[in-house]
Amino acid sequence: VQLQASGGGLVQPGGSLRLSCAASGFIASMNVMDWYRQAPGKQRELVAAITSAGSTNYADSVKGRFTISRDNAKNTVYLQMNSLKPEDTAVYYCHVPNYRGSNYWGQGTLVTVSS
Repeated sequence: VQLQASGGGLVQPGGSLRLSCAASGFIASMNVMDWYRQAPGKQRELVAAITSAGSTNYADSVKGRFTISRDNAKNTVYLQMNSLKPEDTAVYYCHVPNYRGSNYWGQGTLVTVSS
């Protein structure tokens, strides 16, 4: 199982980014997939999740601004981030909480929101 996250970068406040998480070794659409983030000096926190049925949930801090989705043909999960704020600055990780009894993390991608 591998998760390859990409799409991070430097963006101005109010801007947008789309993160991608390419999965291999398992079928992403058949599992819960989520995105976490960890800001400097803070604990890792859940940002968004999508179930195999397509249901989604979000942290209160990103509701209305972030959207999690997936492309089954590409076995990839996305996190569209709009109206970014400086407090969104963090390393973002994609994650599979339970695949055959184990959880897996991607390598993380850095998002910096700054003017």
